[in-house]
Amino acid sequence: MATSSSLLDAYSEAVISAADRVSPSVVKIQVQQQGRRGGSGSGFVFTPDGFILTNSHVVHGASTIEVILPDGQHYEADKVGDDPDTDLAVVRITAVNLIPVTLGDSQSIRVGQLVIAIGNPYGFQATVTSGVISALGRSLRSQSGRLIDNVIQTDAALNPGNSGGPLVAANGEVIGVNTAIILPAQGICFATAINTAKFVAGRLIKDGKIQRGYLGVAGQNAPLHRLLVRAHHLAAATGIFVVSVEPNSPAHRSGVHEGDIIVAFDDKALPDIDALHRLLTDCQSGTRVNLTVIRGTEKLVLNVKPTVL
Repeated sequence: MATSSSLLDAYSEAVISAADRVSPSVVKIQVQQQGRRGGSGSGFVFTPDGFILTNSHVVHGASTIEVILPDGQHYEADKVGDDPDTDLAVVRITAVNLIPVTLGDSQSIRVGQLVIAIGNPYGFQATVTSGVISALGRSLRSQSGRLIDNVIQTDAALNPGNSGGPLVAANGEVIGVNTAIILPAQGICFATAINTAKFVAGRLIKDGKIQRGYLGVAGQNAPLHRLLVRAHHLAAATGIFVVSVEPNSPAHRSGVHEGDIIVAFDDKALPDIDALHRLLTDCQSGTRVNLTVIRGTEKLVLNVKPTVL
């Protein structure tokens, strides 16, 4: 039988190992806005050629961006692009011997598992905190006013300056980008899921910005009963549970209700929220599409025209 000391040692080893693996990739970001000193935050290198993920609110509107590596070297960074709607941004530095993180799969994580947050709270560089995943599938309103879906809730301590740093699983893979805290509450912190970040970062690197269709729903991933899947010949056993519908939004006007489960967009299966984000990003202005929902045991096909922002 494991003793309390051996369990503590195992916990410590997991945190130490993950921190050792990821800390060399975590950077401090300082910004200036029109000649005056702005704020600071965190970020992490995710490619060997200098691309760094951080939060949009850390670098949005910055006139200059400075990245400080763990060894103390300072580099001026270029903003590749930022997306306030998901509070994500990509900046780039020109430097050698950078160590990128390994990006994980946020679809595979579970409530209760150990996570480690690394960042620079209040300027204290390379601070490590640990906790567990408290909940999955949360929705969080971004500073742009839009809802970020599929957000990870954790009790790993975050403070101002942690923004943009990695949320790390015990195996050392990054599963989220730390983005928000709720004050004065303690132990309620949030991270954007890394699968969302992968998609957004790819689009920012390619195009510098993201234009996406807007439906006006807040949702979370949800399983579907196998009898519903079989009865309606659905392509996936999961969908998007509608938590809320914005008044006068395209979804509201098309007849989407709270409690509906969205299973297809433009006749393409929607196994999760990230799939919806991808399809909305490819949505053309003025295009009407079919939105397939499960309401109770009934399958409905609604006609919706997303607003392209």
